[in-house]
Amino acid sequence: MATAAMAAMDPQARLEREVEAWFTRRTGREALFMPSGRVALYCALRVLTSPGDRVLMSPATDDVIYFVVLAAGLRPVAAPLSAADGNIDVDAVPAKVWADVRAVVTTNLYGLPDRMPALLRRCEALGIALVEDVAHAIETEVDGAPLGTFGAAAAFSLSKHVDAHCGGVLAVADPNLRREAQRVRDEVLVERSRKRRFVDRAKPAAKALLQATGVMGHLRARREAAAARYSERPGGSHRMELAPDALRQAVAGGASLAGFNRWVRVDRHDYPVRPGAADLHRILARLRGLESDRERRLRGVELMQRELATLTPAIAEGPPRPLFRVPVLVADREAAMAALARNGALVRYIYDLPLDDYAGAEFMTPSPAPAPARWWVRHALPIDPLKAEAALPVLRSLPPPPPLPL
Repeated sequence: MATAAMAAMDPQARLEREVEAWFTRRTGREALFMPSGRVALYCALRVLTSPGDRVLMSPATDDVIYFVVLAAGLRPVAAPLSAADGNIDVDAVPAKVWADVRAVVTTNLYGLPDRMPALLRRCEALGIALVEDVAHAIETEVDGAPLGTFGAAAAFSLSKHVDAHCGGVLAVADPNLRREAQRVRDEVLVERSRKRRFVDRAKPAAKALLQATGVMGHLRARREAAAARYSERPGGSHRMELAPDALRQAVAGGASLAGFNRWVRVDRHDYPVRPGAADLHRILARLRGLESDRERRLRGVELMQRELATLTPAIAEGPPRPLFRVPVLVADREAAMAALARNGALVRYIYDLPLDDYAGAEFMTPSPAPAPARWWVRHALPIDPLKAEAALPVLRSLPPPPPLPL
């Protein structure tokens, strides 16, 4: 990490400070720029927990997040979920589970907020670290307070709402934690290669040319289609290969992001690489445009609220929120995804199986009440609210799911 004097001389470091300042203004907290959201979460867990601690988390989240928790040397514990929004059901967590865990990682799934006031009260009463994963929810507020301001630390990804393809931020409630988080970050940070630095320098001119010739929109659509079709998850699965023998060896090796690189890098092999100046300029431009993005997301959510009877209850019964994705509940999700793809509306961010079913009891403590999570991941179809109009002709005709089994 550069000193203040070095930052004054280094244009890239100054851009990183600008990103940090944006998050400090939003959260009122010390912020530290990260190469990715997954590195941000890893750093948060390393400075707030001890190896071997048990960590309560949602089983309906990205498998990369699960492997980051393992990489921090921790034992994941699957929380019971609410079928209203796919987030942790605080009241359904048994007392004996609360007594054993030392931290909670929220998901704020698709931008729908976890029950932050209740989680905060419970964590404060028990002396448990509350870590917010705000990857999907940079624009979400709870009772007028933005997510990222409730827990001891909050990990932001800049590749979701911000659409920057790289970068993350860690915000910490205790300013004294920033230096330790910086030390952990610098242990895993990878500087860009000479080839990548050359490409970064060429990006602005190339982008300007593509925009001037009208090619940029076409390339963006092709990029999104490729991202939806290409995955490091075998056979059309929504989870990567567990590789239990290799995972057993990695767990035995203790806390180490490098030891879990096989899993943590999935779909973003450059996750520990320091973003370049061109990336940072894009990040800052997108952060400054988030108010416009918020308005477009709200319009998409409002449209779906008016047109659909199969929205998850947390959306159907609540005020519109600027969501990353809008979960629609359907009987046959895979058939719905195929129909949407034919209409040019591709679906991503499916989290099925539940992580405790996927990993098994050897690698994750199972949920005490698994039925809602199993039902949720089978029937939740996440729709980009920015593409609501394209998706609605298909969504209107989809049958609802069967009731949640009792």
